[in-house]
Amino acid sequence: MTDRAEPVTLHERIRAEIEDRILTGAWKPGHRIPYEHELTAQFGCARMTVNKAIASLVDAGLIVRRRRVGSFVAQPRIHSAVLAIPDIQGEVTARGAAYGLRLLSRRRRKPVHSRPDELKLAGGGDLLALRCLDLSDGWPFALEDRQISLAAVPEADAADFSVSPPGTWLLDHVPWTEAEHRIAAVNADAETARLLSIAEGAACLSLERRTWRGERHITHVSQVFPGESYDLIARFTPRGGE
Repeated sequence: MTDRAEPVTLHERIRAEIEDRILTGAWKPGHRIPYEHELTAQFGCARMTVNKAIASLVDAGLIVRRRRVGSFVAQPRIHSAVLAIPDIQGEVTARGAAYGLRLLSRRRRKPVHSRPDELKLAGGGDLLALRCLDLSDGWPFALEDRQISLAAVPEADAADFSVSPPGTWLLDHVPWTEAEHRIAAVNADAETARLLSIAEGAACLSLERRTWRGERHITHVSQVFPGESYDLIARFTPRGGE
């Protein structure tokens, strides 16, 4: 359950119950929501009340309506032309290498008030700030700086991220509905170069990602990969059969 205020009207209660089933993963993307007449019978209310609850979930991007078919849990939206959310542990093992993790730092802290992005992520609570080094066969594969909203994911505070990579843990435990990627080519500064065991100024790939669950921000992560260790692949089909 999310830690929002208790619903006070019937349409808010209907929305809250449906939303919880989506955000907890009980109803997966593509799952058909009960028809409005089914919800009307279940909650003993007018159809207009159910329609109002469904409409608010459509506006939030959690449900899509398909004419003459029904309403369905929306597929997660990814603002990126080339990349889905990567599981670094899975990618390393898929290459036939042994994955390793080094937790460099872990700190629970308040958001920096001069950073609007951190204030939005924190959602009135604290942030869990993590710095990790992902390893492939013992060699640095990626340097990761991550902040997790403890207001949105309070269970992260008790997770052992020295054993489970935070990215993998979040994919396994926290359903997300929207993600945004920003990709850039950067040169390694002295500290990044030292941690990745590369030359200062070496070419690297920088991947910055934010994820949301409904309207709640979940995490913000910045990952830096040595240029020779990571690539982006996209496969496209012609639009409209052209």
